[in-house]
Amino acid sequence: MKNKKGLLAVVAIVAVVAAFVFAYTTFAPKAQQGAKNITIEVVSEDGSSKMYELNTDAEYLEQAFAETEGLEITNEEGPYGMTIMAVNGEEAKWEVNGAYWSIIVNGEYGMYGASEQVVNDGDAFQLVFTKG
Repeated sequence: MKNKKGLLAVVAIVAVVAAFVFAYTTFAPKAQQGAKNITIEVVSEDGSSKMYELNTDAEYLEQAFAETEGLEITNEEGPYGMTIMAVNGEEAKWEVNGAYWSIIVNGEYGMYGASEQVVNDGDAFQLVFTKG
């Protein structure tokens, strides 16, 4: 009887994991290959902004950052991917000044970090200095 309960628990756990993997692979954003035209706007703490226009083959935002002339990103790699620490020398550290860099995608708060945010033709990205 105990072995049956243990076996049922293992089967249930495997089924739940399989459902999560299926959902992620089905509904996660897919990278678009090929040439794309995008914009990246940096909005500083004082509200000033700088706009960058980019023609890129980058599939993810982190790659687009690296290709953008004049855009300097200081980042740390963590367990969840790239964490933006500073943009063009302006530092935002939660533990120091209660701030972070928000990623806005086509006017909406980004649901992914720069390492996982796909880049599609015509996308408008913003990096916004945000205080918590």
